[in-house]
Amino acid sequence: RITGLSTGYAGRHGSEVVVARDVDASLWSGELTCLLGPNGAGKSTSFKMMCGLAKPTGGTAKIMGIDILENPSKARSNLGYMAQKFSLYGNLTLRQNLEFFASVYGINFLNKDKRVDEIIDIFNFHDIQDMKSQDLPLGFKQRLSLACAVIHNPPILFLDEPTSGVDVIARREFWNHITSLAKLGVTILVTTHFMDEAEYCNRISLFYKGETIALGTPYELKTKANADNMEQAFVNLIKESGK
Repeated sequence: RITGLSTGYAGRHGSEVVVARDVDASLWSGELTCLLGPNGAGKSTSFKMMCGLAKPTGGTAKIMGIDILENPSKARSNLGYMAQKFSLYGNLTLRQNLEFFASVYGINFLNKDKRVDEIIDIFNFHDIQDMKSQDLPLGFKQRLSLACAVIHNPPILFLDEPTSGVDVIARREFWNHITSLAKLGVTILVTTHFMDEAEYCNRISLFYKGETIALGTPYELKTKANADNMEQAFVNLIKESGK
C-alpha cells in the first residue's frame, strides 16, 4: 500500500519543483498494475520512491506490511527491481550475471546453480549463456535484466520502462514473460508510455504531470472516457482533469 508519496527539488531562484504529488496505489497479489504516462510525467521518480531508492518528502509506503522508509532493506528483500536502463555487468557473461545476482539475493551455494539453470531454461538462454552481456542484442539484455530481477522468486516485481528501445517482436516476447509471472501469483507494477502495453494489465494508473489522474481497468477507463482505445482515453481524461 502506497499513500500520498510526494517529492520535489529546488528549482531556479529557490522555487520548488514538484516531481510527483500524492501518489496513491494498492497492489494486489497476482495483479499486473501499470503506471501509464508520457516521458517526463514523473513515473520513474514515483517508482523509485516506492522501491525505497529515492526518499520522498511526504507520504508512506508499505511492502508486504513493511514500511519502506523505516526498514528499507527488509522491505526491498520482497522486491525484484528492473531499472529503466540496462544496469548489469557488461564484462560478465550472461550466466555469470545470473550467478552474481543469485549470491546478492542470498541464494545459498547448494541451490544457486540449480536456480541459475532453471532461469536459463525459462528464458531460453542456453545458446547465449557464455556471451558477455555487453555483446547481447538489446532485447536479450532486457530479458537478462528481468531474469536477474526474478532469480530470488520475489513476491513483488517492479519494472521501470522494461521494453523501452526494443523492437515490436521483442516487446511482445517480453510481455509474454511478464503475464506468465502474474499468472503464477507474482504482483507486478510496471511503468510504460506505450498505450498498447497497458492493455495487458489488470489495472492502469494514468499518470500526468506527477499525479494520478485516473485509475481503473482498461475497460473502465475507456468507458469513462467514451473512447475506443487507451490513447484516446488518455487524451480525453487529461482534458477532463484540467491539467
